[in-house]
Amino acid sequence: MKESPVIHTARVFAWWFIVGATMALAVILLQGGIREAMQAQGSVWELKLVEFLTTILGGGLLGGCIALILDRIKKS
Repeated sequence: MKESPVIHTARVFAWWFIVGATMALAVILLQGGIREAMQAQGSVWELKLVEFLTTILGGGLLGGCIALILDRIKKS
């Protein structure tokens, strides 16, 4: 049985969202951002945490959206 286009799109987006978020996290780790956040004191820690989460979320969204665009191009 063939899966519906909506399910296929959701699966492609979810997979590449995870890959993009992982890549963003890897970049943060390589640049030493986690160590910098661990050494932060007080409310600076919370700001760094929000900064990292938005970066990881942005990497995931970028990866997922590019995958959807390329998947749409491949289908046409």
